[in-house]
Amino acid sequence: MSESDHSKKTQYSEPELSEDLKIALRNWMPEIIELTRNVGQSILEIYRSSFQVNNKKDNTPVTCADLAANEQIVKSLSLLTPDIPVLSEESDEVDFARRQSWETYWLVDPLDGTRAFIERSGEFSINIALIHRHYPVIGVVYSPVRQVCYYACIQNGAFRLENNDEARPLHVREHCPDYPMIAGTRSSRSPALLAYLKNVEKHFKGYGMTFLGSSLKSCLIAEGKADLYVRLGPTSEWDTAAAQCIVEEAGGRITDLQMQRLSYNNKDSLLNPHFFVFGDKSIHWEKFLP
Repeated sequence: MSESDHSKKTQYSEPELSEDLKIALRNWMPEIIELTRNVGQSILEIYRSSFQVNNKKDNTPVTCADLAANEQIVKSLSLLTPDIPVLSEESDEVDFARRQSWETYWLVDPLDGTRAFIERSGEFSINIALIHRHYPVIGVVYSPVRQVCYYACIQNGAFRLENNDEARPLHVREHCPDYPMIAGTRSSRSPALLAYLKNVEKHFKGYGMTFLGSSLKSCLIAEGKADLYVRLGPTSEWDTAAAQCIVEEAGGRITDLQMQRLSYNNKDSLLNPHFFVFGDKSIHWEKFLP
């Protein structure tokens, strides 16, 4: 792929927003941040107690914290925006025939990183995104243990808010160093990923790794603490949407392996393709694929 072709593939156009929607997004933003903080407090009460772990139909774990957070979020969003549907990991399934008509909807993972919650590593988050015409226009990722909130609203930038300090703007590292920092998950080191990292190592002067759970890995890209996150395993749309808005507003990208921007609610399955998260848009990250 030539440099011009690569540039075309990584460019994208933002969805057109009415003035009324722009105002609404800015008004909803503080409400969503406060909601994630309140839900975070509820989750922490369960996190610090004895809790039971069950398995869902797909054999993934679920706790009462997932369910309680889901109920609190869905109820609050329904009160805030009664005309906007909510799609959540822990809610009843909504088939594509119904949801394909949604122009705007909330996409929620009430507890991203349930295994980290169970292991009490602290590396879990609450993810809330607003999708408009297949792309995220609001994204909030909150870490209850760290009490850190990452948030973004389209055309208004991305920010990190810790405790009650002043919000700090986020910017990706636009020029990848010779020794890039790669974000990853300790438990996810597939042969395909190891082969990819080996090719990265050959191109650069080695690389460093930083490990973190849930959507917080993508937030490391947004705040310039890592250069790349590669996911060569299964994820769902609620795992990436909130972080995507944050990364993009910070100047980065989340793309599939063909360097196409991730989009939402345009197919029957809610599974994501494998993807890259990165700050430096001049690099052909796909060329390191084995």
